[in-house]
Amino acid sequence: MGKYTIRVATGSSLLAGSSNCVQLWLVGEHGEADLGKLLPPLPGKETELNIEVPLYLGRLLLVKLRKHKLLLDSDWFCKWITVQGPGTQGEAFFPCYRWVQGDGIICLPEGTALTVSDDPQNLFKTQREQEVEARKTVYRWGSWKDGLILPIAGSSRQDLPRDQRFLEDKDLDFNFSLAKGLKDLAIKGTLELAICVKRLEDFKKVLVKETPLAARVLDCWKDDALFGYQFLNGANPMLVRRSKSLPARLLLSPGMEDLQTQLEKELQAGTLFEADFSLLDGIKPNVIIFQQQYVAAPLVMLRLQPDGKLLPMVIQLQPPRHGSPPPLLFLPSDPPMAWLLAKIWVRSSDFQVHQLQSHLLRGHLVAEVISVATMRSLPSLHPIYKLLIPHFNYTMEINTLARSTLVSEYGIFDLVVSTGSGGHVDILQRAVSYLTYRSFCPPDDLADRGLLDVTSCLYGQDALRLWGIISRYVNGMVGLFYKSDEAVTCDPELQVWCREITEIGLQGAQDRGFPLCLESRAQLCHFLTMCIFTCTGQHASAHLGQLDWYSWIPNGPCTMRKPPPTSKDVTEKDVVDSLPNLQQARMQKTFVQFLGRHQPVMVALGQHKEKYFSDPGPQAVLKQFQEELATMDKEIEIRNAQLDLPYEYLQPSKVENSVTI
Repeated sequence: MGKYTIRVATGSSLLAGSSNCVQLWLVGEHGEADLGKLLPPLPGKETELNIEVPLYLGRLLLVKLRKHKLLLDSDWFCKWITVQGPGTQGEAFFPCYRWVQGDGIICLPEGTALTVSDDPQNLFKTQREQEVEARKTVYRWGSWKDGLILPIAGSSRQDLPRDQRFLEDKDLDFNFSLAKGLKDLAIKGTLELAICVKRLEDFKKVLVKETPLAARVLDCWKDDALFGYQFLNGANPMLVRRSKSLPARLLLSPGMEDLQTQLEKELQAGTLFEADFSLLDGIKPNVIIFQQQYVAAPLVMLRLQPDGKLLPMVIQLQPPRHGSPPPLLFLPSDPPMAWLLAKIWVRSSDFQVHQLQSHLLRGHLVAEVISVATMRSLPSLHPIYKLLIPHFNYTMEINTLARSTLVSEYGIFDLVVSTGSGGHVDILQRAVSYLTYRSFCPPDDLADRGLLDVTSCLYGQDALRLWGIISRYVNGMVGLFYKSDEAVTCDPELQVWCREITEIGLQGAQDRGFPLCLESRAQLCHFLTMCIFTCTGQHASAHLGQLDWYSWIPNGPCTMRKPPPTSKDVTEKDVVDSLPNLQQARMQKTFVQFLGRHQPVMVALGQHKEKYFSDPGPQAVLKQFQEELATMDKEIEIRNAQLDLPYEYLQPSKVENSVTI
């Protein structure tokens, strides 16, 4: 019995309000009170009620709500509800942050996170079980291509749960920018149909000079130093590794004894590195408008100089074939155009591996597995759900759009990329075997690739630091809710979640080191750090460099129109004829510009506005996380001001809080 003050907050987006009335109930340990119906909620508004309740409810556990349909069923985005009165200590906070649809009853538990063990009286047992079962009917595993990790079910955005679709601001920006890019492509592409590229300079007609680094690439793209730099700090820093021996595929023909000596000297000194694109070996190349395209699988051997520069020593464009002469080896001492064409082939191969393996598979698709598994396994009351949910925003929709437009039949890859029309799917299927747990954890990955002590690898330095900050954040949160290793092993919801990711979503990834169960706090923290880093920093490192490094088409051509050279008698015409034509180049430029541009609807890492935890402990841990990110951000800014080539892709203010583009 007593007076309650209730506040109900509606989202600020234009369509967040509803024309339907909303009914509320308060649920306590000793009873339940029907508060009647609210007026239709308005977008961006808070509705306050003061209500006398004749029942003694005891400690307040839940707020239930139900939207009543009139002639039309109008969805409502509820942010949160607060209640102050008997049974609350101060103002109790009930987070929602989702769309209320239909006329079913939704239960909102108070924002203090609880594991199953934290609820010995089973006050929330039924609510937890019902919520997860309901979510499993909405968040279903789908299937895109055989042999790949699983996506969410659905082939279009309309198939997705409403909570996973873009809000109006994101949707408007995405579609407006895409329409503008396609319009420009149609107009300028039509005007250029009769124009042929005759010189490398002609690619300036489609150059995007939107970033200082893109302009620098235009000026220096032929330099060996910039070529090597990209393996450490470019759009795809995930391939290069320190050599432990000379690769078996590198066949040195008679007369190359000096090169053999140089390679062995660098190997002994620990300064020999390699970038092997064998993932592309045997991939069937695309045919674009009746013209055959070409794919290579290069090997690049590089040496690390004392000044930190990584310089190429030799390029082999294809692996050796049984019964065929040894493949041609290209050297920096070769005629300039022959050496340049060999490097262009490497850059085109890196474009394929970067976009498909490093960006799409390791960034987008793995983040989707983590998000779907979380929605299917953890109730909203669970602390790990509250910790992870901000890092899933918009991921399912952007991935569904990618599967339906980018890598679909007749999609962008089929239209303009040399590995389109099926080759890209083969690459993704092959790349699944490289999805090892260690490769998703920078301390392990950089150690395995021999990059921990390479100070010129700015990606590595920043990835380690960001991983450490995320790890301390995760440890702080986990320490609040799991006081022992036994508390981890005895959390059934947590164990189901882990298995759902590894065995179901990642399709048996326990064979690649992913855990099937979590047996200690340390193991849980490591796994959670991997999840958050994958959805944030790892994706940013593969996404943010596209506009910088691919705006100048010869530095990252999406396709090659001539086969790899079989001699070193190469002219500029041979180079130009191998590169994309002007229409293909403009299409590459259009989509690089669209995907790589600054996102106006962007939430930086750790800066999410949703409040899922109501108690002060997690809020203090989040504040410390934000302070550490701000310090790192400032220090990277100071460092970059002193660098010839700044590295910004893991600067926290530029890293998105989830995979959204």
